[in-house]
Amino acid sequence: MKKKILRIFRYVALAYVLGGAALYIFQDAVLFHPVTLKRNQLYDFPEPHREIDIPINGEDTLNVVDFEAAAPPRRGVVLYFHGNKKNISWYHKFIPYFTRRGYRVIMIDYPGYGKSRGKLTEQKLYNWALLTYKFALASTPADSIIIYGKSMGTGIAAYLASVRDCKRLILETPYYDFPSVVEHYLPIYPVRLMLHYRLPTAEYLRQVRAPVSIFHGTRDRIVTYRNAKRLQKLFKPGDELITIPNGKHNNLFQFPETLRKLDSLLLLP
Repeated sequence: MKKKILRIFRYVALAYVLGGAALYIFQDAVLFHPVTLKRNQLYDFPEPHREIDIPINGEDTLNVVDFEAAAPPRRGVVLYFHGNKKNISWYHKFIPYFTRRGYRVIMIDYPGYGKSRGKLTEQKLYNWALLTYKFALASTPADSIIIYGKSMGTGIAAYLASVRDCKRLILETPYYDFPSVVEHYLPIYPVRLMLHYRLPTAEYLRQVRAPVSIFHGTRDRIVTYRNAKRLQKLFKPGDELITIPNGKHNNLFQFPETLRKLDSLLLLP
């Protein structure tokens, strides 16, 4: 009996070690799900836009799509940092919600996503966000720039707003930090010691001077609503959490309350 228990324990221990090793080695494949596009592939977005490649070095190229505002008055620019799926093509469906209110939208693909090239690292995400801001600032004053992050992009957006001035920071389904998301799924592992990525939204939020608005659904099973409630504790006066009852991770724009509130934020002077 003891031998049987010991054998079972060894199997469990081996599975635990192998699972942890796989998470550590293949964490990029677990966390990020890019789709690469050929450099000569043309986007067929119906909205007026221009595509720009910004060479960083011999290996890295930042691909930017700049969508024109659809209606006057021209109110400013939204810097949109998307989630961990696919590429700009997947997220461009959200563009009209901003352009119809007079905003240009500048969206980038991260290293390895779409037509952007390079190895993805956390520091590179921050560096590319700063380049995007500099690109926007060349034609738009800081007080007319809204920084918007969705899912994975919320940590990048929060970082940028913590080091650069903007009109407002808007976060859709944000996480407290990256390890907290993975811990929710894998509580048996010392995730904070294993991950290469931190993206500590909470730390950056403490340093953001602009007003902050967070959208989060109560039925989000990918980045749980608890993350937003934890971030709410860091709010300064004027910041707000917009709770969408029954909202999930990828369907908040199907709720009228999301659209009404977003419209009201975009129309603020």
